Amino acid sequence: MDTIAGWFSFITWPVSWVIVQFHSFYGWIFGPDTGWAWGLSIVSLVVLIRICLIPLFVKQIKSTRGMQALQPKMKVIQERYKNDKQRQSEEMMKLYKETGTNPLSSCLPILAQSPFFFALYHVLSAIASGKTIGVINQPLLESAQKAHIFGAPLAAKFMDSAADVAKMNASLTDVRIVTAIMIVMMSGSQFYTQRQLMTKNVDMTVKTPFMQQQKMLMYVFPVMFAVMGINFPVGVLVYWLTTNVWTMGQQMFVIHRNPTPGSAAQSGLLERMQKHLVTHGKARTRHERIIVKGVASKETKDRNDAERKFITTLSKAGLVALADGTVEKSDAAVAAEAEGVSLADAAPKRQQPKRQSKSQRQTGGTQPGTAKTSEAAVDASDSAEKTSLEKKDEPQDAKPTQQQRAKASGNSRQAKPGQRKGQQRPKHPSKK
Repeated sequence: MDTIAGWFSFITWPVSWVIVQFHSFYGWIFGPDTGWAWGLSIVSLVVLIRICLIPLFVKQIKSTRGMQALQPKMKVIQERYKNDKQRQSEEMMKLYKETGTNPLSSCLPILAQSPFFFALYHVLSAIASGKTIGVINQPLLESAQKAHIFGAPLAAKFMDSAADVAKMNASLTDVRIVTAIMIVMMSGSQFYTQRQLMTKNVDMTVKTPFMQQQKMLMYVFPVMFAVMGINFPVGVLVYWLTTNVWTMGQQMFVIHRNPTPGSAAQSGLLERMQKHLVTHGKARTRHERIIVKGVASKETKDRNDAERKFITTLSKAGLVALADGTVEKSDAAVAAEAEGVSLADAAPKRQQPKRQSKSQRQTGGTQPGTAKTSEAAVDASDSAEKTSLEKKDEPQDAKPTQQQRAKASGNSRQAKPGQRKGQQRPKHPSKK
């Protein structure tokens, strides 16, 4: 660690100068030798660095959104070359180059902070060794060595021996308790930040290597910081814990105000917005107009489920979202208001079909007086007329034969309940 910190020794002078300037201000309030003065100086250094890194953070967000937009294309490449990993990687890199996206953009803020982090580590290590560094002269060095944060000196480490801690007028127990709590908080805040990104601000409908990378970082970073944290001075732990808390709060703000399309955070944002729009009937703030404009400018096929639900809910409430970000009453709502009725009463009601009886369903759903019944009646009348004409053509003196009389008598006999129709077989003599 000392070797790596030595590579960034060129930046130790500006880092030490910034710390001394903040120490002069906080020392005037809390006292120059107190842990509050030196601890808040380190916290202020973090805040200043993170403010300077806001443009990088914005670039990180845009690049991450670009990766989200590429996920459908990435999924197509995965399915097409699922048996050829090398070709799949080549196509992925080609896609990144064509669209100008960088899959490692999420690490930009961390990489940009690395020089300041190691420079601060170099400064605190020099304080622990009793060496002046940068603009920290001997009086400031003695003041920093006296400063304790909850009983732990700024330059003390978890792995220091009892003799080293005793030289800084502290106990090993206090140092290890304070450093252990700070390491746990540092790792926990890092894990929560990454988990918040994965569960709320990622489109979970598409599985891509980018998501697998983010999931891996969610577990790797906290473990890495926990292992490295035991060799960090207390001042460096203060620095890293502060930057983790800043990142967590900054990310919560972005997720709440400008979530990734298709994520759970976007669904929650649109639900909150639609309640406000239905209540007030218009977009009240510039932020609401930007969100409405982003949804309304998309075609229906390009909207996700949350965006379609948002537009449908506004339509039911008699509102329509316009492409310029404004919201106004729909034509149906204006017509209903002119008639003095509600939008639900003015909407055409759907006619339910009448329920048919069992006999109607068995006969094909026809009712007396319909065209099918009339056609059947016409056919019956035609057949009766044809039969009567045939009878007129027969000779008058023709008499029915014995076989015909037997058949007619058998058909004229009606069957009793439980018997078959037609001619009955004679009963056996034993059954008479």
